[in-house]
Amino acid sequence: MSAARIEFHGGTLRAHDLPEEAAALAGFVFDERQGCHRARGIDYRTVVTALTRASVPFTDEARGYRELDLAMRTRREPYPHQAEALAAWRKASSRGVVVLPTGAGKTFVAALAIAERKRSALVVVPTLDLMAQWHDNLAATFEQPIGLVGGGSHEVADLTVTTYDSAHLHMDRLGNRFGLVIFDECHHLPSDAYATAARMCLAPFRLGLTATPERNDGREGLYDELVGPICYRRDITELSGIYLAPYETVRLEVPLSEAERAEYTAARAEYTGFLRSTGIDMSRPDGWGQFLLRSSLSDVGRRAFLAYRAQRRLALAAPGKIDLLERLLRVHKKDRVLVFTEDNATVYEIAKKLLLPAITHQTRVKERSRILAGLASGELFAVVTSKVLNEGVDVPSANVAIVLSGNGSVREHVQRLGRILRKQDDKSALLYELVSSGTSEQRTSDRRREHVAYK
Repeated sequence: MSAARIEFHGGTLRAHDLPEEAAALAGFVFDERQGCHRARGIDYRTVVTALTRASVPFTDEARGYRELDLAMRTRREPYPHQAEALAAWRKASSRGVVVLPTGAGKTFVAALAIAERKRSALVVVPTLDLMAQWHDNLAATFEQPIGLVGGGSHEVADLTVTTYDSAHLHMDRLGNRFGLVIFDECHHLPSDAYATAARMCLAPFRLGLTATPERNDGREGLYDELVGPICYRRDITELSGIYLAPYETVRLEVPLSEAERAEYTAARAEYTGFLRSTGIDMSRPDGWGQFLLRSSLSDVGRRAFLAYRAQRRLALAAPGKIDLLERLLRVHKKDRVLVFTEDNATVYEIAKKLLLPAITHQTRVKERSRILAGLASGELFAVVTSKVLNEGVDVPSANVAIVLSGNGSVREHVQRLGRILRKQDDKSALLYELVSSGTSEQRTSDRRREHVAYK
């Protein structure tokens, strides 16, 4: 009997000349169209292990990654939590998620994992900014060319950085090129498109990195399949003051004026009245879509939508908030301040009124880099942004965050706190949260503070 042959094809594994009993043992399914057995790319490790243990002869033509002779340019001792994280990942058969707060050195844990496994490695990140940061960090750590896939680049090397979007586009061709895949900010991974990319990759070794593994849709249960279980976790409160800057959080309630209160109450009543009359439940996953649809069908609905926008504007960006922000900026003029808002319109309003540099998704990469460099050097003392600085951007000099507005996501609120926690000299961090009193924003604030970092 000739040996079976396993190959990688379009994000899947194809097995030729594999006995039916062995195919079932290894999790293959026969594909009538292809005339061969098939399995998912992610099943590669299971397939090889099962066939080897059953002493089934096979030729492995699927694996396209290499063992590398890797050396770190400089060797430094990891912090205890970094060494513990690596050991826990190793104990989990080099498959799992490491949860560490922003600023705790997740990137160095990944570098240690790459050096230990010595396999071609792919790092997957959510943004182009992070792709550039990882490229520079890996280039400074290893004496290897670093590939880039995304943002107009398509250079594949044994160590390569890509974005989640580019991984989704190219994994059917790149899925066998890497023995280790690292998913940075892996809370993005369980979305349908990105999960598909993870399943098309045959990397037997997988590492997920995040500060906030929980998701609003509950799909964090997919980690076990896509990258491995959570194998190590340390929270902000455990590392604060030692490996992270000590911090304080302050919630400031801002009252509406009498005129604003009357406007808010009327608009809120019109909006919620429409929800009740149409039976729309905004807590359901399809609630927002139902509201958009139903509100577009009548004059009453269109008025309700305008009322929704009016009450939201008053809660998130009341004039009293802007005035308090201006006073806080005067108090912290010698600090490095990040101002966060929920929407771009408020960013530009604040930037114009207070003459602050703004960063949104519309800001070009070079301009963003100049602004952040100015903040780091002290040329600028404050930057106003919406969501693009929530995760992944390294601003170690920032020590004050002012959350003017945000959504109810615990993850977003923890990410914003994390932006100011990176250890630097004797820095202490301070986060202000401005909340319009007597509005729906108070409940939103309560939801997003349901994390140990705010207890």
